[in-house]
Amino acid sequence: MARKKNVSKENHERWLVSYADLLTLLFAFFVVLFASTQTDKAKAKQISEAVENALEHGTAPARVLAILGGAPDDKGRGNAMLRGPAVRKPEPPTEAPAPRMLDLTSSVKLLRSQLSAETAQGSVSVHVEQRGVIIGLNSAVFFPSGGDAIDVHVYPTIAKVAAVLNQLPNPLRLEGHTDSRPINNVRFPSNWELSAARSIAMLRLLQERYGVVRERLAVVGYADTLAGDGNATEEQRAKNRRVDIVIVSDYGMRAEPEMNTTAGAVRKP
Repeated sequence: MARKKNVSKENHERWLVSYADLLTLLFAFFVVLFASTQTDKAKAKQISEAVENALEHGTAPARVLAILGGAPDDKGRGNAMLRGPAVRKPEPPTEAPAPRMLDLTSSVKLLRSQLSAETAQGSVSVHVEQRGVIIGLNSAVFFPSGGDAIDVHVYPTIAKVAAVLNQLPNPLRLEGHTDSRPINNVRFPSNWELSAARSIAMLRLLQERYGVVRERLAVVGYADTLAGDGNATEEQRAKNRRVDIVIVSDYGMRAEPEMNTTAGAVRKP
């Protein structure tokens, strides 16, 4: 009788062995990665502490200091522009010192001395306000009625004024004023144009004939808006018809726009 062959059944679960081996390898791989990152952090921390200690005590090499931002007393380059021991804390802004008041006392005395005859006649006045020294020129003496042409007979008086102005660095304002009586002619439709035109005429004379620096000069036309004593009488109206040359004080300069200094003008403090 023939023997029966012992046929073994095929094992369909052998893949589990390979799968388990793969999981083991992956686990080992991630463990190695995690361990390496922890080692890098520890080394990086040690290096950072060593460099910081060296910078604080000034023992780091010059090349390292230049790259990392310099020593605490250096201006700093590299990382010091962002963060590091060389970065200095910004100092709090300090208030600008109060501008020094320019002394115009001697100029007032000189003007009153040189213009004593004119002030006695009433053609010129000199007084002091907080904004500066005001030299009032009576329009009835310096200009024809309703016009802006300066009378040549008053040039010697203006020359005296200009000699004092050229000794000072202060800005100058030429302010035109009129009385309240309306004017309407071909050239000046109102007192605004007349007051401004007289100021401009005085500006040109001071600049072109007497060499006053143009950057110091400014023109204002007030018409009849700043009548000091009113306009009821002829005497009051005569006082209002004038051109004021204002030597602007240090206090008045605060409200003035910044001026160009290239030609000897003054900059606002």
